[in-house]
Amino acid sequence: MTSEPTISRPRYAIVDIARGVAIIAMVAYHLCWDLSLLRFIAPDVGRDPNWVLIARTILAAFMLLVGVGLVLGHGNGIRWPSFWRRTVFVVLGALAITLGTWLVFPDSFVYFGVLHAIALFSLLGLAFVRAPLWLAIAVAAIVIILPFLYSDPLFNEKLFSWIGFWQVPPPANDLVPLFPWFGVVLVGLIATRLVLASPLAGRLAAISPAGRLPQLLALLGRWSLLIYLLHQPILLGLLYPAAAVLQPEIAMRSSDFLRSCQTTCMAGGTSAPLCTTYCQCGLEGVEANDLWGAVYSGMVSAQEQTILDASNRQCSALIYPELNMSQ
Repeated sequence: MTSEPTISRPRYAIVDIARGVAIIAMVAYHLCWDLSLLRFIAPDVGRDPNWVLIARTILAAFMLLVGVGLVLGHGNGIRWPSFWRRTVFVVLGALAITLGTWLVFPDSFVYFGVLHAIALFSLLGLAFVRAPLWLAIAVAAIVIILPFLYSDPLFNEKLFSWIGFWQVPPPANDLVPLFPWFGVVLVGLIATRLVLASPLAGRLAAISPAGRLPQLLALLGRWSLLIYLLHQPILLGLLYPAAAVLQPEIAMRSSDFLRSCQTTCMAGGTSAPLCTTYCQCGLEGVEANDLWGAVYSGMVSAQEQTILDASNRQCSALIYPELNMSQ
């Protein structure tokens, strides 16, 4: 893999636009993640299956674009000075994210996230920008498929989890392992090589953003790396003070109580409408007697237990009147 004199390629505005769309999607997702973390919204964005699918779709777009960028930037010869400048910037950004998340989220800090992956995958991907296409295709297939066929508890540990063969991933707010995500980078690389070898390349190069929106997206795409580095500190810097003032967790605790109560009640065989009545009654009892501390901590005094038992009997009598022996 040696450096060669490079032939200038046209800048593909459509790639910048795609990067702009991807970075907007990433910022929007992280905004929702932050709102969920601080209890402004009810869904658990980090664990809800629908949100996980959204996150992985956005990540796939980023990884595909890494492969696209490698071919456009180095397909005619590795431009080592520009490659190392960008890589150093990415690595410094990755280290900053690791340090920042370790300070804020010590139990789930980011030790191999998007930027860590981009730095490593870009270096590995250089080997395939001019390698035989069949080799890139074979490696991409292996890297993507192998995690679905093999796993081992060893990779549950943080030290090895970045490789990707875990059975249970360790806690991390962002984890982008080599398997299968480097394979996605190779898919973008392969697709770009195929496009550049076809008549489609000229038509794509001729696309130029004419309106304000495409031009804005292209601009955001050209600065996507800087935006990625800065957007979370800005979002959290705004939302943490807002949460301290508005205390959204207090507003959310009622809906959390009702949702948990409804699930438990229906699991016991009671119908949904009766459970709704029962849980609403229980919520009124908790609020009227200021029992939130007991509910959340699980540490219930004898007096609080007496109040909870009385509330439970009263609420049970609402849905099963025959239990109300006093009438």
